[in-house]
Amino acid sequence: MPYRLRDLLEQNRRWAEGVEASRPGFFTNLLQQQEPQYLWIGCADSRVPANEILGLLPGDVFVHRNVANVLVHSDLNALSVMQYAIDQLHVRHIMVVGHYGCGGVTAALHNRRVGLADNWLRHVQDVRNKHRGFLDSLPDDDARLRALCELNVLEQSLNVCETTVVQDAWARGQSVVTHGWVYGLHNGLLQDLEMTIRNADEVQPAYARALAAVHLRRGGSAPSALPSATRLANPGET
Repeated sequence: MPYRLRDLLEQNRRWAEGVEASRPGFFTNLLQQQEPQYLWIGCADSRVPANEILGLLPGDVFVHRNVANVLVHSDLNALSVMQYAIDQLHVRHIMVVGHYGCGGVTAALHNRRVGLADNWLRHVQDVRNKHRGFLDSLPDDDARLRALCELNVLEQSLNVCETTVVQDAWARGQSVVTHGWVYGLHNGLLQDLEMTIRNADEVQPAYARALAAVHLRRGGSAPSALPSATRLANPGET
């Protein structure tokens, strides 16, 4: 019967058989270990699947997804994922990945009410308000949306770097590199936003470079100063 979704179960069977045929023992080996090198923090949008985009198999990427790829210091779910990925799995790279045409970012840009998620998207509205002068200078809504998608990645990447989880890892000399990327639904390609950070000393310089690149890419001039409220948390803060 249609509600049983037998077609999806059948597709799953064929997929598993295909993987096992190409890599005998894959699932047996996967059962014994989980050693991903990457943590993907991305949008819950169904069009942005981490493993497929990266061309990687199950077990290669640890994934956390939510509406509009937000990382805030009060989200214990996201922080728990990060802490487990860094402290237990020893991932070496954290990618914060937004995407153009994000419905959550669009709603935040236009103050569009969508329901309970309005409260969550308040974090993206904070990004919009922080960069309002630049966004208002852009010629049309499409340019503003693309810019806000990029700016949201930068700000969420900054939040990642300010967590005690990442700060503690850097303090003990653990290799953790954060990256800010954006994905194009129109072409399937990832774009590096130059928000690549290896230690606490690189946070502000990387943010300044990445922000200037967004301004220049969108036809503006490089900002003369960083927007207010950009700081690095003290190690004791959450």
